[in-house]
Amino acid sequence: MITYLPYILAQIFTPYNFALMFTGTVIGIIFGAIPGLSGTLAVMLFMPLTYGMQSSTAIIFLISLWVGGCSGAFIGSILLGIPGSASSVATCFDGYPMAKAGKAGKALAIGMIASFLGTILSAILGALLSQTVADLAFKLGPWEYFSLCFLAITMVLAISKGNMFKGLAAACIGLLFASVGFSPIDAEPRFTFDNMYLQGGLSMTVVLIGVFGISYMIHEYAKGFDKLPSFDTKSIRGLGISLSEIIGQWKNILRSFGIGLGIGFLPGMGAGLSNLVAYSAAKNSSKHPELFGKGNPEGVWASEVSNNAAIGGAMIPMAALGIPGDSATALLIGALTIHGLEMGPMVFRNSGNIVFLMFGTVIACAFLTLLLQSLGMRIFPQVLRIPYHYMYPALLVVSLVSGYVESSCLYKCGMMVVFAAIGVLMLIGGLPLAPLLLAFILGPTLESNMLKAFQYSESASSFFTRPISCTFMIIGVLAIFSPVLRSVYNKIKRGNI
Repeated sequence: MITYLPYILAQIFTPYNFALMFTGTVIGIIFGAIPGLSGTLAVMLFMPLTYGMQSSTAIIFLISLWVGGCSGAFIGSILLGIPGSASSVATCFDGYPMAKAGKAGKALAIGMIASFLGTILSAILGALLSQTVADLAFKLGPWEYFSLCFLAITMVLAISKGNMFKGLAAACIGLLFASVGFSPIDAEPRFTFDNMYLQGGLSMTVVLIGVFGISYMIHEYAKGFDKLPSFDTKSIRGLGISLSEIIGQWKNILRSFGIGLGIGFLPGMGAGLSNLVAYSAAKNSSKHPELFGKGNPEGVWASEVSNNAAIGGAMIPMAALGIPGDSATALLIGALTIHGLEMGPMVFRNSGNIVFLMFGTVIACAFLTLLLQSLGMRIFPQVLRIPYHYMYPALLVVSLVSGYVESSCLYKCGMMVVFAAIGVLMLIGGLPLAPLLLAFILGPTLESNMLKAFQYSESASSFFTRPISCTFMIIGVLAIFSPVLRSVYNKIKRGNI
């Protein structure tokens, strides 16, 4: 990367390119903060504008949209309690309670710094280790991918507020939703009821906003409104958080960064998985796990470091293998192909300058995003001054519009209402939403890799004969029985056994 540094700096700081990077970052932050929109959607909408640009200019603009969207998603999660995208679901768990308790400025500061650290560190490591790490990911088979998904779901069951059975029930509901549509191998319709709108499966936007967003608004509206939280933006100094507070979270940051980077470079995974797994790991490692979900800053740190670390991680298989790490990198591969750049092992030899320009742009956008968010941090909390009886109807309209914009079909709006009702019933019954969302996100990957594994080997023992797969499966099983094991360990520690 050092060899290409003059080229990278010359491209980024060309006035035209820098103006596009600034504009793209601002647009990305806005798209990330608004529930139902995302940085990926911003890349999709603005990609046609890059067809007439030079390849380097197009890369800078598209990546700035993506990075801004990933880094801005925590704003809506913290201030509104509605995830801007699947990557910021876990941020809602503690970020929104912090905002309701009058700590919106602190929560935003944590999200801002955590996003910056996750993005810049992952981009640097991605540039240095992309070929080595991508070779490792390429060697993994369907057994490893299935066991990783199994491990992720079982770990997130720990978020289930102490009731593993309710968490398991929620995860099963999520897998049921994920199975709607055509099966991945034999293309048989499942749970479509001869409805053409269900043949393509359930939309991520519909399920995410319906189950998590609208249902929460309905539930809160039914309980009545508390007094609006008070906050003092004048008391915010500098970045809104001290260096000692950042250093105090170093274990959480490193653990969450490792989870985000590791999951990010695995093709088909991404920030939607990493933030929930990192949150679960932070809760399991905390001395006070009972504080999670009530406004614990550790939860915001874990979620935001991990989901932004997945940015650099997702670029690794994209650059070295030509395999998209997530939906955003899939769009980037398509855009680069139009510009005559084919991602894969040969790209480092043929167009190494372009590859490292991508990583350099991510680093530059991380600093630019930090600057923009630090300037707006004193403005963002003003959203909380809006009375709830005005805010919630407006958010409901925005949510329904986002469902319509995705497909230009009113049927999706109706489906969103149905899933909102399901979410309300789950909240009333005490079923946690996080396992459902994670199972829904991972369902297609889980099923397709399971079927592929059985096609290669008809015996289920093959999952335990491969070292990596066996390790993931054992850890997943131990995670399921972790409450029992923890109870036995505590009794042994107290000398009761």
